[in-house]
Amino acid sequence: MPSPESGPMQMPRVIAVASGKGGVGKTTTSINLAAAMVNAGQRTLLLDTDLGLANADVMLGLSPRFTLSDVFAGKCTLADTVLEGPNGLMVVPAASGKQHMAQLSPQEHVGLVHAFSELDIPLDVMVIDNAAGIADGVLTFCQAAHDVVVVVCDEPASMTDAYALIKVLGRDRGLTRVHVLANQVADATEGPALFAKLERVTSRFLDITLNYLGAIPRDEWLRRAVQRQEAVVDAFPSAPSATAYRDIARRARQWQLPTGPRGHVEFFLERMVGQSAAHGSRAP
Repeated sequence: MPSPESGPMQMPRVIAVASGKGGVGKTTTSINLAAAMVNAGQRTLLLDTDLGLANADVMLGLSPRFTLSDVFAGKCTLADTVLEGPNGLMVVPAASGKQHMAQLSPQEHVGLVHAFSELDIPLDVMVIDNAAGIADGVLTFCQAAHDVVVVVCDEPASMTDAYALIKVLGRDRGLTRVHVLANQVADATEGPALFAKLERVTSRFLDITLNYLGAIPRDEWLRRAVQRQEAVVDAFPSAPSATAYRDIARRARQWQLPTGPRGHVEFFLERMVGQSAAHGSRAP
């Protein structure tokens, strides 16, 4: 752990990526957002919390020795699971095909969040790749993050399920703001149109603010990057989708971090408490 002389370790920005339904490009978004952060000089960790059907490590061509399943089994520490990915991106893989991991209790989800306070790694950003839907783990990890990005595409089920996710995050977990990212758009008008449709019903029925984060175009280069098990921002940096992901990462870096604990479960809580105390001690 950091020495007293070095002060508390920096509070990382924590961004949770979620979606109402599967198949909308949530993991691809998580990987490319994290990769774009690394390429911008940010020390970044990608956390896969799709605890039953994890695939972030597979999509990056990594072969983990340990996963979060081993942490819960007592076989290793959280730090033992950290893999080094492309360009220094750090990855914490979850387990795939482990039914018990998909059935963790709410207390175990909170325990995983708290475990990150003991992770002795300097970080600027952590990107969380959630499972799809509104399971307890998804809600807890979103609540514990500083910002939530909900990925949608132009399918009725995607929009309906995204609304359901946003509704539960606001009603049951107290979130007041969600960022919306439109994926696989056909042209420049489709993203804003999808956002307007979602915001129209949200503003009418929910007490939560939506922010339009942008759109990722449908792109053959992105499909090729997935086949190569690489982020498109690394494999084809001039591709339209790569440019869009870099723009999303740039906007995300400008979001404000909270200045102190928010009074509920959150990642790296001890670092935040330490920073708040350090700021208080410097006050006149």
